[in-house]
Amino acid sequence: MMKNELEKYQEKTFEDIKHIDENGNEYWEARELMKALGYSKWENFKKVIDKAKITCKISNNDFAEHFADVRKVLTVGNNAEIIIDDYQLTRYACYLIVQNADPRKNIVALGQTYFAVQTRKMELTEKEFSKLSENEKRLYTRISVKNKNKYLFDTAKNAGVQNFGKFNDYG
Repeated sequence: MMKNELEKYQEKTFEDIKHIDENGNEYWEARELMKALGYSKWENFKKVIDKAKITCKISNNDFAEHFADVRKVLTVGNNAEIIIDDYQLTRYACYLIVQNADPRKNIVALGQTYFAVQTRKMELTEKEFSKLSENEKRLYTRISVKNKNKYLFDTAKNAGVQNFGKFNDYG
Protein backbone atom coordinates (compact mmCIF):
# COMPACT_ATOMS: atom_id res chain seq x y z
CA MET A 1 0.00 0.00 0.00
CA MET A 2 2.84 2.43 0.81
CA LYS A 3 4.27 2.08 -2.73
CA ASN A 4 0.90 2.99 -4.29
CA GLU A 5 0.52 5.94 -1.93
CA LEU A 6 4.05 7.10 -2.77
CA GLU A 7 3.34 6.91 -6.52
CA LYS A 8 0.10 8.84 -5.98
CA TYR A 9 1.99 11.48 -4.00
CA GLN A 10 4.60 11.81 -6.72
CA GLU A 11 2.17 11.95 -9.62
CA LYS A 12 -0.82 13.73 -8.13
CA THR A 13 0.46 15.87 -5.32
CA PHE A 14 3.94 17.25 -5.70
CA GLU A 15 4.36 17.17 -9.48
CA ASP A 16 0.82 18.48 -10.10
CA ILE A 17 1.57 21.75 -8.34
CA LYS A 18 4.86 22.32 -10.15
CA HIS A 19 5.09 25.45 -12.29
CA ILE A 20 7.52 26.30 -15.09
CA ASP A 21 8.69 29.89 -15.51
CA GLU A 22 9.42 31.70 -18.80
CA ASN A 23 13.02 30.38 -18.72
CA GLY A 24 11.98 26.76 -18.31
CA ASN A 25 12.86 26.61 -14.60
CA GLU A 26 10.60 24.62 -12.33
CA TYR A 27 9.21 26.10 -9.13
CA TRP A 28 6.51 25.52 -6.57
CA GLU A 29 4.33 28.04 -4.76
CA ALA A 30 4.51 27.79 -0.98
CA ARG A 31 0.78 28.25 -0.44
CA GLU A 32 0.00 25.39 -2.81
CA LEU A 33 2.61 23.20 -1.11
CA MET A 34 1.08 24.16 2.24
CA LYS A 35 -2.28 22.71 1.17
CA ALA A 36 -0.65 19.65 -0.38
CA LEU A 37 1.10 18.92 2.92
CA GLY A 38 -2.12 19.20 4.91
CA TYR A 39 -1.51 22.56 6.59
CA SER A 40 -4.51 24.84 6.86
CA LYS A 41 -2.95 27.95 8.44
CA TRP A 42 -0.23 30.01 6.78
CA GLU A 43 1.16 31.01 10.20
CA ASN A 44 1.88 27.37 11.05
CA PHE A 45 3.36 26.61 7.65
CA LYS A 46 5.47 29.79 7.73
CA LYS A 47 7.23 28.37 10.82
CA VAL A 48 8.17 25.29 8.79
CA ILE A 49 9.43 27.51 5.95
CA ASP A 50 11.51 29.55 8.41
CA LYS A 51 13.14 26.38 9.76
CA ALA A 52 13.87 25.24 6.20
CA LYS A 53 15.43 28.63 5.40
CA ILE A 54 17.73 28.28 8.40
CA THR A 55 18.77 24.82 7.23
CA CYS A 56 19.43 26.23 3.76
CA LYS A 57 21.55 29.06 5.14
CA ILE A 58 23.55 26.78 7.47
CA SER A 59 24.26 24.56 4.43
CA ASN A 60 25.94 27.58 2.79
CA ASN A 61 23.21 27.95 0.20
CA ASP A 62 21.67 31.27 -0.78
CA PHE A 63 18.20 30.91 0.73
CA ALA A 64 16.94 33.89 -1.32
CA GLU A 65 17.63 31.84 -4.45
CA HIS A 66 15.63 28.88 -3.17
CA PHE A 67 12.91 30.82 -1.32
CA ALA A 68 12.02 33.76 -3.59
CA ASP A 69 9.64 36.21 -1.90
CA VAL A 70 6.55 36.99 -3.97
CA ARG A 71 3.33 38.81 -3.28
CA LYS A 72 -0.03 37.95 -4.74
CA VAL A 73 -3.29 39.77 -5.02
CA LEU A 74 -6.15 37.69 -3.68
CA THR A 75 -9.81 38.53 -4.30
CA VAL A 76 -11.96 37.83 -1.24
CA GLY A 77 -15.65 37.78 -0.35
CA ASN A 78 -17.03 41.10 -1.58
CA ASN A 79 -14.52 41.37 -4.48
CA ALA A 80 -12.08 43.17 -2.20
CA GLU A 81 -8.45 42.58 -3.03
CA ILE A 82 -5.78 41.84 -0.45
CA ILE A 83 -2.05 41.30 -0.91
CA ILE A 84 -0.64 38.09 0.55
CA ASP A 85 2.92 36.86 0.96
CA ASP A 86 4.07 33.72 -0.79
CA TYR A 87 7.30 32.10 -1.97
CA GLN A 88 8.45 30.60 -5.22
CA LEU A 89 10.35 27.52 -4.13
CA THR A 90 12.99 25.43 -5.83
CA ARG A 91 12.90 21.65 -5.58
CA TYR A 92 15.63 21.93 -2.94
CA ALA A 93 13.51 24.35 -0.89
CA CYS A 94 10.54 21.95 -1.11
CA TYR A 95 12.80 19.14 0.07
CA LEU A 96 13.89 21.18 3.09
CA ILE A 97 10.32 22.17 3.89
CA VAL A 98 9.09 18.59 3.74
CA GLN A 99 11.99 17.47 5.95
CA ASN A 100 11.03 20.13 8.53
CA ALA A 101 7.28 19.54 8.36
CA ASP A 102 5.21 17.52 10.84
CA PRO A 103 5.89 13.81 10.08
CA ARG A 104 2.74 12.81 11.97
CA LYS A 105 0.80 13.97 8.92
CA ASN A 106 0.60 11.03 6.50
CA ILE A 107 1.13 13.26 3.47
CA VAL A 108 4.31 14.70 5.03
CA ALA A 109 5.64 11.20 5.72
CA LEU A 110 4.92 10.32 2.09
CA GLY A 111 6.66 13.52 1.00
CA GLN A 112 9.73 12.66 3.04
CA THR A 113 9.80 9.21 1.46
CA TYR A 114 9.31 10.70 -2.01
CA PHE A 115 12.29 13.03 -1.60
CA ALA A 116 14.45 10.25 -0.15
CA VAL A 117 13.67 8.07 -3.18
CA GLN A 118 14.28 10.94 -5.64
CA THR A 119 17.60 11.78 -3.95
CA ARG A 120 18.71 8.17 -4.23
CA LYS A 121 17.74 8.06 -7.91
CA MET A 122 19.84 11.17 -8.54
CA GLU A 123 22.80 9.68 -6.66
CA LEU A 124 22.61 6.55 -8.81
CA THR A 125 22.37 8.61 -11.99
CA GLU A 126 25.45 10.65 -11.06
CA LYS A 127 27.34 7.50 -10.09
CA GLU A 128 26.53 5.86 -13.42
CA PHE A 129 27.46 9.04 -15.33
CA SER A 130 30.89 9.12 -13.68
CA LYS A 131 31.56 5.60 -15.00
CA LEU A 132 31.13 6.68 -18.63
CA SER A 133 34.11 7.30 -20.88
CA GLU A 134 34.78 10.88 -22.03
CA ASN A 135 33.27 10.09 -25.46
CA GLU A 136 30.15 8.61 -23.85
CA LYS A 137 29.80 11.66 -21.59
CA ARG A 138 30.11 13.96 -24.60
CA LEU A 139 27.50 11.95 -26.51
CA TYR A 140 25.15 12.00 -23.51
CA THR A 141 25.62 15.77 -23.13
CA ARG A 142 25.05 16.33 -26.85
CA ILE A 143 21.80 14.33 -26.77
CA SER A 144 20.68 16.19 -23.65
CA VAL A 145 21.37 19.60 -25.25
CA LYS A 146 19.59 18.50 -28.43
CA ASN A 147 16.48 17.50 -26.46
CA LYS A 148 16.47 20.76 -24.49
CA ASN A 149 16.91 22.79 -27.69
CA LYS A 150 14.00 20.90 -29.25
CA TYR A 151 11.86 21.84 -26.23
CA LEU A 152 13.06 25.45 -26.49
CA PHE A 153 12.23 25.71 -30.20
CA ASP A 154 8.83 24.04 -29.74
CA THR A 155 8.06 26.57 -27.01
CA ALA A 156 9.31 29.42 -29.20
CA LYS A 157 7.17 28.21 -32.10
CA ASN A 158 4.10 28.07 -29.85
CA ALA A 159 4.91 31.62 -28.72
CA GLY A 160 4.88 32.83 -32.33
CA VAL A 161 8.60 33.00 -33.19
CA GLN A 162 9.08 32.85 -36.97
CA ASN A 163 12.74 33.70 -37.53
CA PHE A 164 14.51 30.87 -35.73
CA GLY A 165 17.96 31.87 -36.99
CA LYS A 166 17.64 35.26 -35.35
CA PHE A 167 16.06 33.68 -32.28
CA ASN A 168 18.96 31.25 -31.99
CA ASP A 169 21.58 34.02 -32.45
CA TYR A 170 20.06 36.02 -29.60
CA GLY A 171 20.17 32.98 -27.34
